[in-house]
Amino acid sequence: MTRDYSQFLKSTSGDTRQSAPPSRLKTLGWSSYFAQQTDVDELARTPPVRVTEVHRNGARVIGEQIDAMIPPGLAATVGDWLLFNEEAPGDSTVLERKSLIKRRAPGSDLQVQLIAANIDTAFIVTSCNQDFNVARLERYIALAFEAEATPVILLTKSDLCEDAQTYVAEAQTISDAVPVVTLNARTGEALDKLANWCAPGMTIAFLGSSGVGKSTLANSLCQTQDIATREIREDDAKGRHTTTRRQLHFAPGGFAVLDTPGMRELQLTDAAAGVDELFFDLAALAGRCKFNDCKHQSEPGCAVTRALEDGTIEPARVERWKKLMAEEAFNSSTMAQRREKDRAFGKVIRQVQNRKQWDDRD
Repeated sequence: MTRDYSQFLKSTSGDTRQSAPPSRLKTLGWSSYFAQQTDVDELARTPPVRVTEVHRNGARVIGEQIDAMIPPGLAATVGDWLLFNEEAPGDSTVLERKSLIKRRAPGSDLQVQLIAANIDTAFIVTSCNQDFNVARLERYIALAFEAEATPVILLTKSDLCEDAQTYVAEAQTISDAVPVVTLNARTGEALDKLANWCAPGMTIAFLGSSGVGKSTLANSLCQTQDIATREIREDDAKGRHTTTRRQLHFAPGGFAVLDTPGMRELQLTDAAAGVDELFFDLAALAGRCKFNDCKHQSEPGCAVTRALEDGTIEPARVERWKKLMAEEAFNSSTMAQRREKDRAFGKVIRQVQNRKQWDDRD
């Protein structure tokens, strides 16, 4: 029987029967943003599915009455929406993303690692202990801004420190646009304190170091204990990897929760807009420098240097900004060079293949 997929599309005629997708797809995160990229006929041939896990041997996708594996090779990550080709799953179409969190992959190989797609809110989790680090939080926030996801700082284990307000105050200095929430991951308060970001159909992600309570929070929101957790080392407050892969979980409240492994290395690439949004005041100052390529060191007419001398901006924050800008510029340029080399290599391969085809005809 051919399924009627017209209900998956945004209504344009005022017919309330088409005003919302089925509850299963809405729970998965389907919305008019994705529906407008397709039509009823295409949905009938290739129904929508969402990537919930990525493994070496492929990706798991879930949809309306669909639970299948996609073979390796498709350029998709956790959270992506696909139009599922049942006859040839590897030829499924990846829909345009409304957000994408990515980083430069660890190691010397110049690659981009896709972390997650179509995230509405990125909860950046840190503990009120030795894990707390402003520079690291700024990296995650810039990553979220670039991805066009809403960043929120979560301070866990506030009940285990003598003065949690000190951590709150320092976190609040990072950006006026980023809320700061304190909570105890082991109690049920996460559901209440994070309710504003966990509406039905939304997708939230927990990002941060190992041992800060990401999996515990995911368990709390999903009202389960199925997601494994481990204690931190008491001597240095460092966590041990428990979550080994990125996976979407689905909460009874109708929203999706992404738990992620702790990232020891977080290098930004293609994130200039995110860095500018985080340091919008410094970016505006830089725009008033005499020279467009000002390095904000000893150049004449530098508005940033002048503000430092006036004491209107914090030297440590300026240094972190400059470091992130330099890192992002370097990684983005090297990635661009790699992509150009890959394109050139692909062109040579195609030329060789074309010549071989002509030789075979002769």
